[in-house]
Amino acid sequence: MNKITTSYLAKEVKGNLIGDIKPVKGVFTFLNRSKPGDVVIRHWIDEKGVRIASEKGISCIITQNPTKNAIKISKEIQLPLIITPKIEFANAFALKWAVKTFAEDALRVVVTGTNGKSTTAHMIYKILSLAGYSTYTNTDAKSEFNTLIDPVVAVQIAEFENIKDKPIQAMVIEVSEVQGWLDKLMKDHACMMTSAIDPNVLVITNVGLDHIGLVNSIDETFTEIYGSLKAISNRSKQDNKLENNNIKKRYAILNSDDPLLLKMGELIQKQDNINLLSHGTIDNGPLYQNITLKPDGIYHYNELFMKKEELPFTSKHFLQNTMAAIDACLALNIDKKMIKHGISSYKQLERRFTILGKDPLIIDDFAHNPDGIIATIKSAAKMCQGTLHIVFSIRGSRGTAINSLNTEALVNGLEGLNHNIIVTSSIEVVDNANTVKQDEMDIVLKILKENRLKYVYNEKLCTTLKYALKTAKKADTILLIGAQGMDPANKLLKKINKNLDIK
Repeated sequence: MNKITTSYLAKEVKGNLIGDIKPVKGVFTFLNRSKPGDVVIRHWIDEKGVRIASEKGISCIITQNPTKNAIKISKEIQLPLIITPKIEFANAFALKWAVKTFAEDALRVVVTGTNGKSTTAHMIYKILSLAGYSTYTNTDAKSEFNTLIDPVVAVQIAEFENIKDKPIQAMVIEVSEVQGWLDKLMKDHACMMTSAIDPNVLVITNVGLDHIGLVNSIDETFTEIYGSLKAISNRSKQDNKLENNNIKKRYAILNSDDPLLLKMGELIQKQDNINLLSHGTIDNGPLYQNITLKPDGIYHYNELFMKKEELPFTSKHFLQNTMAAIDACLALNIDKKMIKHGISSYKQLERRFTILGKDPLIIDDFAHNPDGIIATIKSAAKMCQGTLHIVFSIRGSRGTAINSLNTEALVNGLEGLNHNIIVTSSIEVVDNANTVKQDEMDIVLKILKENRLKYVYNEKLCTTLKYALKTAKKADTILLIGAQGMDPANKLLKKINKNLDIK
């Protein structure tokens, strides 16, 4: 952080500096990982935290909420404290600084949208890695990826070369379409983080309802996601004003099967300062569609790019993710053979329509919002030879609104199918932040009853899984659906299968 001072930093994060103007060194990081000279970013900090920071020799603290005697102690021990009105200002600046410092010349891809972000980002990451790029991604095999509401990603970018012994040559960063803290919307999150990363390619998977409470309508979700598109459009305008501009034109990759993304594309297309590409199952007209899914495979313009039998999975949502990854990598001029190799050999992330067993077929999916639930049920139904057993975990501590929408999606998705519903609160495996409240359970069961759907409810996930295994026949399919409450299911099933001698 050469030539950066606490006063400059305060200005960049729109904050108020308490303490002296001093040079800052090191990187942006967490308190528990900080080293001498670092800048610590915390949503809140108290007197104890300030003292710990001082003992570690950090340059300054950036926080949104100094509590107790934090301000008083920081003055006494002469540790600069910057109070920002929105902690995302600090995280966006930390991300921007990390990218500029450690990956300025790297290829950069941002993936956002409601569903399919992790799979799409991970697929692009694998292709770029196979193509020989030293690649960073914040998407991993866990259900909850590394977020941008704290400095995790900035820290990982800063530490990448030390860990991998190579500088970053490409990065694929998953940006949450909607983000919040303490049940409050972090407005313009996608816009701020996309702007900070300054990507060559932006991929938007779809627009749907998920974070109910932070946003309460599809229009609000649309606005948040559209912010990422506006961010690269604004940057392209700045590029166009530069003399001797050698910067490659930026690309936005949209799913043309989503009507809201069609609308989004039409809005941004009028500005005519970015390359707008799309992919889908049919040519929807308004957007320039270069990747199309047809019965025999995926086409690039009129040329068959990959045959259907070359694709590792054929569910609709996976194919949409695949088309997005292909489109993004083509925009980056990655060799076609390498793209095909990356797709055909792709192994999905955990809990992304993962096959856990056969006879009966057991499918595990992180579906946790209405669009994801319906898409997953439809895909599982195509593979089911007998009864479809749905093991449905209620979303704990997320409110009645999202659980109501999820249950209605479950009802709609099962229409006309031979099914069996098993509901669980996963009480024995979730933490306090994911515990199912009484009103959340009540709304789920109420909607099932109102739709005259029979169900079995077990509060424990282990009991629920045992029941599903004992009930299902070899020709049946067990579909595990849910977020944190279903995360431990795979490990539990391995124990249950061993105990019950089920193969």
